[in-house]
Amino acid sequence: MLDKDQIAAASQVLVRHWRDGSKLDALEPPLRPQSRADGYAVQTALGDRVFGWKIAATSEAGQKHINVAGPLAGRIMRDTVIADGGTASMKGNAMRVGEPEFCFRMGRDLAPRPSPYSVDEVLAAVDSLHPAIEIPDSRFTDFASAGEAQLIADNACAHLFVLGAATSANWRAMDLVEERPQITLRGERYVGHGKNVLGDPRVALAWLANELRGLGITLRAGEVVTTGTCHPPLPIQAGDHFAVDFGVLGNVSVRFA
Repeated sequence: MLDKDQIAAASQVLVRHWRDGSKLDALEPPLRPQSRADGYAVQTALGDRVFGWKIAATSEAGQKHINVAGPLAGRIMRDTVIADGGTASMKGNAMRVGEPEFCFRMGRDLAPRPSPYSVDEVLAAVDSLHPAIEIPDSRFTDFASAGEAQLIADNACAHLFVLGAATSANWRAMDLVEERPQITLRGERYVGHGKNVLGDPRVALAWLANELRGLGITLRAGEVVTTGTCHPPLPIQAGDHFAVDFGVLGNVSVRFA
């Protein structure tokens, strides 16, 4: 298990590569997390400018993309959020994929407690539902072989995030499992599926709340939770316009430069 100094040093290495847009093969052995707990300890040390939370690898395609067996939680930092319809820089981005996602904004805190939160309890704490786009990346050159502990330390491949407007539709009465957002990219159309997100975006949201609960972290009112891609990650490049139509739930888009 990493000690306090090793955790601080590992986080400093990752932050430096994030700021420089550079990559590393792996953290040095003395700084390398060996467990999920180590990974989350390093992630916590990355900073407290938290806009919300992301879940990596909630779909089979997402798990294959980064070679992990299950979901990972990461922080969305305030300085990585791009306005809907804005422009995202491709500088330093090695993953180069866009992901359409269902995103929830919390209306009240969910504090740590001994027993898990049910899906219904978590949904009762939600204020609004938003269409969103995540643009992930890793500080590791070969993210597919970095392993889950290092990827968690690397903020679960968080990079840039686009939040659409809160939907005015009665989303609570809808079956999000069968929602099929349509993505338009380079003149092609792709169709996502709500069931790709841990079987149900609402289940993914509850997973995140309980992952934080287990870490002793409060999911706070005002924070967002983006639940993972509902379509296999789509390759992007400079000059692209990535637009997602979530039907009655709204739209979200971003350009890449």
